[in-house]
Amino acid sequence: MKPKEILLLFFTFLMLPFLPGLSIAVDGKKADFKADQEKLVMEWRKERDEFFKTHQRSPFNSEEKKVFKGLKYYKFDPNYAFSGEVKRFILHINNPDYYATFLTNKGVNKRYVRYGKFHFQLNGKEHTLQIFKSILSDTLFIPFKDKTNGKETYDGGRYIDAEILPGYKIVLDFNMAYQPLCAYNEKFVCVLPPRENMMEIPIPAGERNYK
Repeated sequence: MKPKEILLLFFTFLMLPFLPGLSIAVDGKKADFKADQEKLVMEWRKERDEFFKTHQRSPFNSEEKKVFKGLKYYKFDPNYAFSGEVKRFILHINNPDYYATFLTNKGVNKRYVRYGKFHFQLNGKEHTLQIFKSILSDTLFIPFKDKTNGKETYDGGRYIDAEILPGYKIVLDFNMAYQPLCAYNEKFVCVLPPRENMMEIPIPAGERNYK
């Protein structure tokens, strides 16, 4: 291959990331993620409303169920959905930091496994949330507080559940943030978010106060 041909080939590969077609492909993936996530969120909200309306473990009594028209939610906002890898905590079960002990609204404690950290950018700023795992389940648990608490959302904070995906990746979607059952019935026991997950910004996404 002649030097000119080598040089041309080099610049061709150099320019590949800037080609319009590739940009469209990347934008298309983002659009697909947003559309898929919105569909998932809407289905999840429908199922949650159904639980409150009909399930025997609903925090509502029979009279409240009769007049129940659905929970209150912020409008879906794709800017509050994040996909990425969890930075795992590699801790031996005998390590005193392996478990995290949470206070609850009833004064009793609950234990969860410390799973890792999730870093994400929101409105140009870096944020980190601690991620935990139930001892009896593989579902990840992210309890958090933000500046909407006590105003538009429950003052004790909200929760997000997440699935462990291949490569220790997760989708952390604040549109699926939900209020603990004690927000609707004080008889329920609810975990209080740890200090590490107290966000200094409002998160206007997910479930809102019912009344």
